[in-house]
Amino acid sequence: MKRILLLLTIPLLCSSLSHAQLRIGILGGIHQSAVIEKNDLSNWDELKNTFQKRTGFHAGFIADLPFSEKSNFFFQPGVIFSQKGRKSSFVMDSTVVFDRPLSPDDSIVNTFYTENRKQYLNYIDIPLNFVYKFKLGKTTRFMIGAGPYLSFFYKGSDKTDKYVVGVSYEADEKEVMIGKGSGKYQTMDWGVNGLAGFEFGRVFLTANYSRGLKNFYTPTDYTASDYKHEVMGITLGIFLGKPIPLAQKDRDNDGVPDKEDQCPTLPGSPALAGCPDQDGDGIIDMQDSCAHEFGPVENHGCPYIDRDKDGVLDKLDKCLDIPGPVENNGCPYTDRDKDGIFDKDDKCPDIPGLARYNGCPAPDTDGDGLTDEEDKCPTEKGTVANNGCPEIKKEVIRKVQTAAKSIAFKVNKAELTPASYKVLDEVAALLKEDASLKLQIEGHTSAEGSRELNMRLSMERAEAVKEYLESKDIDPSRLSAQGFGPDKPLNAGRTSEEKAKNRRVELKLHN
Repeated sequence: MKRILLLLTIPLLCSSLSHAQLRIGILGGIHQSAVIEKNDLSNWDELKNTFQKRTGFHAGFIADLPFSEKSNFFFQPGVIFSQKGRKSSFVMDSTVVFDRPLSPDDSIVNTFYTENRKQYLNYIDIPLNFVYKFKLGKTTRFMIGAGPYLSFFYKGSDKTDKYVVGVSYEADEKEVMIGKGSGKYQTMDWGVNGLAGFEFGRVFLTANYSRGLKNFYTPTDYTASDYKHEVMGITLGIFLGKPIPLAQKDRDNDGVPDKEDQCPTLPGSPALAGCPDQDGDGIIDMQDSCAHEFGPVENHGCPYIDRDKDGVLDKLDKCLDIPGPVENNGCPYTDRDKDGIFDKDDKCPDIPGLARYNGCPAPDTDGDGLTDEEDKCPTEKGTVANNGCPEIKKEVIRKVQTAAKSIAFKVNKAELTPASYKVLDEVAALLKEDASLKLQIEGHTSAEGSRELNMRLSMERAEAVKEYLESKDIDPSRLSAQGFGPDKPLNAGRTSEEKAKNRRVELKLHN
């Protein structure tokens, strides 16, 4: 009984935190119970057809707890007395031999053997259902729910009546043993149940189903893998009296529950969500800049004016007649160099600059007249025409272009000829002399053959040149390779000579 009271107390305590109202109902109904059994008996397929459902009744109490004031979800715990169990009956032909014949021809009599067994078990069920209610009318609702249940063994009997028609009768009533082990019924059972039905104001009518998940009994003469309760029935109930308001926490005792109280530890007015307003100006104290002086809302509850209309009260405004932001005490920010960056944030307040440089002009590290943002060679002084980089000497450009004309490959391969090494060594020497130089290597082919093959070959040849220069300690970041295949011919490519000229590698210097 202590366990039952504890199970009912927990949901009641939880619900006390909400604005819900508790309803208590009584219920009763009829049902049919059965036992779901699976065992190792060889003739079980024949025997199980002899078992019948027990018709019983149930009665008890339930609580109806909405999750919130307007919620359609409800928690329905209950305490219900329920009759469970099953019956069995079977008839078979029987031959009876008498010790003393009734007549010379009657020593053997053919008759019938009948056996009736009643396994009646009574429980106290504790359903813990979660129910959703659909509104159909002003007072009518359809409801559906499910949940677990606990069940405590209350009382039971296991009686067998044996008849030999016209001969004998024998009644065998076994003592119901409670506990663990074979031949004993478990003290506690559990399972799941569901319900569906209608609620008409205070009256409700539901169909119920429950299924045990635990074996409640262990047979002595055979082994059973399943021995569980199953119950189906109909329940009629009524909620008693008016709903009972559950306790609501109100720490400051101002009549506003803590859940709705924006100031749960300070007594206040329900009109102001439980917060105090000492000066009565309609602004709660925590938002009132003058909590003890009556003032308008637009003046933050203070009886002062704001002459410059900048949102800073005159008593706090250091520039009473000039609008300014609150964070600057009502004074405007200055911008001496007129670059759109206030002096407080400008590291160069007297020189127009850019926001990304904190108000200072963009730097020109090499002093060539181009800012570092525009200068492709920000640390080397160059010309504007060459994007801030030093002009490349024409003599160097000529030497590289001449060297490019001497680069050759084996036929249809990306393998450099030995004669190409010397000219590429000269190119490497020029690049080492001027670390600012970069080289773009372009591979070209004639239009003979497939385009796919030519594109791949031109790229491989450009890469071969790049790899050779890298082997001469030229930084790979200064080199780029690209294959154009037949897309940039020098001529129409009609003759063998023209086609040969189109097969080339071009070297282009840049900073």
